[in-house]
Amino acid sequence: MYNVMIIEDDFKIRTMIHDYLKKWGFEPVAVEQFDNIIEQFLGCNPHLVLLDINLPSYDGFYWCNKIRQIADVPIIFISSRTDNMDIIMAMNMGGDDFIQKPFSLEVLVAKMNAVLRRSQRADEPEKDLISAGGLVLNIQNSTAYYQNEAVSLTKNEFHILYILMKKTGQIVARDDLMKALWEDEQFIDDNTLTVNINRLRKKLEAIGLADAIVTKKRQGYLLP
Repeated sequence: MYNVMIIEDDFKIRTMIHDYLKKWGFEPVAVEQFDNIIEQFLGCNPHLVLLDINLPSYDGFYWCNKIRQIADVPIIFISSRTDNMDIIMAMNMGGDDFIQKPFSLEVLVAKMNAVLRRSQRADEPEKDLISAGGLVLNIQNSTAYYQNEAVSLTKNEFHILYILMKKTGQIVARDDLMKALWEDEQFIDDNTLTVNINRLRKKLEAIGLADAIVTKKRQGYLLP
């Protein structure tokens, strides 16, 4: 079953799409608050996003760009705009398709199925995103995300954070971290690990996560 996020501020259109998709076996999630769309996106981790252009506060182009910073989920723009420049901009911003209002629900579902087939999301061995305590790690582009802020990570920083997030609440020994990085053909000694941990801490602090990585003396590190 595919989760579909509907970002449409027109209540009648939103409800119509929601109810129709439900009948076709989708799991639609309709956004009703438009100032925290990214938080809702992370909460439902949709397989596909239906995104209107004209929205309160920020338009669909803005939110498409924000979503693209953290995920490669398919996005279909739905809009009453007919200007070719809007369509071109939607595609350039990362949209996968564009459908103009008014539209046939049957055509919408056909477009959705085509995009989903191309994305082959159901066959992916692992999700693009993993999360822990509000912190999100994008596996595809090595980006950490927290409360609308994002930061890019080096290869070592990414692997360290990935391991800590996979074992959230557990102490990870320094030796285990070094072995994991060594297996990835990255030579790393004790001092290098300390440097990478400190850099990672500073990057997480820059996006609002101070003291995210806890040091357990003579044991290792912990992501609470």
